[in-house]
Amino acid sequence: MPSGPRIEILTIFPELVESFLEGSLLGAARRSGVVDVRVSDLRTHATDRHRTVDDAPFGGGDGMVMKCEPVVRAVEAVARPGARVIALSPRGRRLDQPIVESLADERQIVLLCGRYAGFDERILEATGAEELSIGDYVISGGEAAALVVTEAVTRLIPGVLGNPVSFEQDSFRDGRLEHPVYTRPREFRGHTVPEVLLSGNHAAIQRHRHKESLRLTVKRRPDCVDAIKLSEEDRKILRELENERDSGA
Repeated sequence: MPSGPRIEILTIFPELVESFLEGSLLGAARRSGVVDVRVSDLRTHATDRHRTVDDAPFGGGDGMVMKCEPVVRAVEAVARPGARVIALSPRGRRLDQPIVESLADERQIVLLCGRYAGFDERILEATGAEELSIGDYVISGGEAAALVVTEAVTRLIPGVLGNPVSFEQDSFRDGRLEHPVYTRPREFRGHTVPEVLLSGNHAAIQRHRHKESLRLTVKRRPDCVDAIKLSEEDRKILRELENERDSGA
């Protein structure tokens, strides 16, 4: 029986979404029943013979607008009481790990994939949908964004990852970026693996990874550092990094 939220993806391109969901860990988890991810075609909720889901915007302008009737009917057909309805949109709150973790605790998530010039605003009002963005850029539809949300949420569900604690090492899990990782060969075109990783000294390896994680976070995402709950060891490592920077090491 699935232990995470039931995820419903509403789209006019179900075949596009299904092909992605069939692969990799998510596909295996879906087939084994660990996760419950369903895909529905918005066009099946249109009532005209052309299965129309869009129309020209009132007031003029470029593009077509997703119509209220089929989209709201589609949400009403799948949403259970208490479902969290999300419209993927560049206008929305930007997705981050805390949002992903909150979604993983829901009982049901309904992901609305927009197309064209976007949703009729009344769809959001009628369904109570919150808008969610995967970044400050625009893509041609909500399908890729819905799959990003689905992948991020389902990897937190027990049984999806081969190693149940793997996600605890992920970037942003505790506010910092993940440390660099290496595999065979030991040397590739003059680039070598840090000696400490070959030492067998687990304590030294753990500290090296911890330090490199902080080094990357300070360098690439200094905005994240203030949000990290720093331990005494963290502060000691940060002082070391400052000393290395000052000495040019």
